[in-house]
Amino acid sequence: MTYEAMSRDLQNLLHKLELPKCILIGHSMGGKTAMTMALHWPGMVEKLVVVDISPNRSVSSRVFPDYFAAMKAVTVDADWSRSTARNRAEQQLRPFIEDAHTRWFILSNLVERNGRYVWRVNIEAVTNNMEHLLGFPEFNTPFTAPTIFLGGANSPYISPKDYPEIKRLFPNSIIQHVPEAGHWVHAEKPHDFINAICAFLETS
Repeated sequence: MTYEAMSRDLQNLLHKLELPKCILIGHSMGGKTAMTMALHWPGMVEKLVVVDISPNRSVSSRVFPDYFAAMKAVTVDADWSRSTARNRAEQQLRPFIEDAHTRWFILSNLVERNGRYVWRVNIEAVTNNMEHLLGFPEFNTPFTAPTIFLGGANSPYISPKDYPEIKRLFPNSIIQHVPEAGHWVHAEKPHDFINAICAFLETS
């Protein structure tokens, strides 16, 4: 599970969908995958939206192992309804994950499959490749198409120390923060999130 592999998956998907060029939006790990895609195959990306992540090594790495350990420990009955299963899972996650937005974002990945509830995220793959996923591949050639880095004002994932590397790899970029939003910008401030992206697409 590497950004190179995931960007190749994305490239193959665009070919399958017969989309020679697209506007690409990615959040967090998806944002790093989108950046990798744009830097590897710039001709396929018309504009790029990177949400609350930078091309530098990610911060707050200590919390991720705790998140995944808590997810692995969740037990839900296959006979429960989806809403009941998520509520019971939320109760089990609460002692380990204090932030409610984070809990409910994680719970959006709890799905019913083959008669039982499972995590849509491949927890083992993420855990085994965590060191790589926290970093970012090295690139020397920039992506010059219009790009926006859209962060949450209350999130540490895009900070002034990241600006030099952002500008080196994405010279035609702007950096913007959504007020009162944390890492899950699109879930916490959906209207501000959409408005910021629409304004970028209209003016760039």
